[in-house]
Amino acid sequence: MTMTETREAIEQGRTALGIEFGSTRIKAVLIGPDHEAIATGAHDWENQFVDRVWTYSLDAVWSGVQACYAALAQDVRERYGVELTTTGALGVSAMMHGYLAFDADGELLTPFRTWRNTNTGEASSQLSELFAYNIPHRWSIAHLYQAVLNEEEHVPRIAHLTTLAGYVHWKLTGRQVLGVGDASGMFPIDVTAGGYDTVRLDQFDGLVAGRGLSQPLAELLPSVLPAGEPGGTLTDSGAKLLDPTGALQSGVVVCPPEGDAGTGMVATNSVARRTGNVSAGTSIFAMIVLDGPLSRQHPEVDLVTTPAGDLVAMVHCNNGASELNSWAGLFTEFAAALGFEKDSNAIFETLFRSALDGAPDGGGLMAFNYLSGEPITKLHEGRPLFLREPGSTLTLANFMRVQLYSALATLRLGMDVLQKSENVQLDRMFAHGGLFKTKGVAQNLLAAAINTPVSVGDLASEGGAWGIAILASYLVGKQPGQTLDEYLTSTVFAAAELETAAPDPADVAGFDAFMQRYVAALPIEQAAVDHS
Repeated sequence: MTMTETREAIEQGRTALGIEFGSTRIKAVLIGPDHEAIATGAHDWENQFVDRVWTYSLDAVWSGVQACYAALAQDVRERYGVELTTTGALGVSAMMHGYLAFDADGELLTPFRTWRNTNTGEASSQLSELFAYNIPHRWSIAHLYQAVLNEEEHVPRIAHLTTLAGYVHWKLTGRQVLGVGDASGMFPIDVTAGGYDTVRLDQFDGLVAGRGLSQPLAELLPSVLPAGEPGGTLTDSGAKLLDPTGALQSGVVVCPPEGDAGTGMVATNSVARRTGNVSAGTSIFAMIVLDGPLSRQHPEVDLVTTPAGDLVAMVHCNNGASELNSWAGLFTEFAAALGFEKDSNAIFETLFRSALDGAPDGGGLMAFNYLSGEPITKLHEGRPLFLREPGSTLTLANFMRVQLYSALATLRLGMDVLQKSENVQLDRMFAHGGLFKTKGVAQNLLAAAINTPVSVGDLASEGGAWGIAILASYLVGKQPGQTLDEYLTSTVFAAAELETAAPDPADVAGFDAFMQRYVAALPIEQAAVDHS
């Protein structure tokens, strides 16, 4: 599109706006009629560890999204010389799961408990056994049941539960709804009916009868909507929450709010069966769209859905690239101490590329990237560790390869369940997120880790915020009867270019050797948690 065409699209509201609340950044992306990003805005934020709970304050939610939207509006003014007053559609996405409980007056009953908290082990175990369905520590229903087990004083006053995306959407539109993908991280979904599993709802109500909850669970949860269904419209008060200047007008149609896993699937065109994607940031997770149900329950694998409601196997690891970033920061500080002021991106690229020269098995080094607990390896808390034996080879190349291997190791444990135990077939795996920005490094190592070709490209360059903008665009732009997969393939990604890395046999063997040592060393990580 030309500058004039883009300006006209903005003025006429032929755009879509996506806002995503990530773990470390709130990002907004405005897309044009061709689905290309035409303006962006961002605001950095961080979770807080308060009273041994990972949380964000609701004040931080609103100050952050207002700063993010203001940056987007400023970007529009600077690029196109116009004021952003409306958009054709809007969508909100955020980190999934967690616990936001409100009373009948809409007041938050206890600080937001994010997905990162793993203090719900008792609830997770009991519910998984009751439902015969894996209920991870981070799921909203696990947080609710743990509060019941703990006899927390707020439980009898709960009138409404939701996720972060659901909360923001509620305040913008007045509607308490969730996209089916985000809802599937609160409570199990019946993929045939497209809503919460009614049998398991009844099981939960029976379990907690007489234990404090004032209403059946179905009345506490948000309503479920698939992609393409309207989620409401932006109210006057909602518009002012986003844009306190008053320039943004109300009345914008809003798509169902989604989780970051769902927007990642959209942003990588991975909503069709036998496709998958790996997203790597603060956490790292793989999403595989299944042909059918798995043969049995696996604690390493969560069952969620695409934004369209198809069954997805999710391998979610709480610890992704944060520890790797800390080491990169240390090297950046060292470079500065020597008088070499380098751009952090250049330092990251240098460190990442050095990993390609490392020994395939990491030279006998070992690392654990656990800043928080990791349910797949049964750790309720984490302690980042770097270990080596006297005979190991300590070089920068080996060190960086092992740090990257560590970021992928827990994911590999879950993928082994799908690929080896369940024989799940994959036609395409796409990788995105900050870990994969340095071309040909983490992509190649992931291909070795899962022994599957891995593709990267410019599809997801703007991440989940672009993905939720695409879902907003789908709401207003789809043809009658057109599925989300059809819309993405024929309209959004028709001209997309990908680069695919096949697994290198030497790296595959090297990663396998590393994993043998990794599993053998897990008791050391457990001991570090137990004795510190």
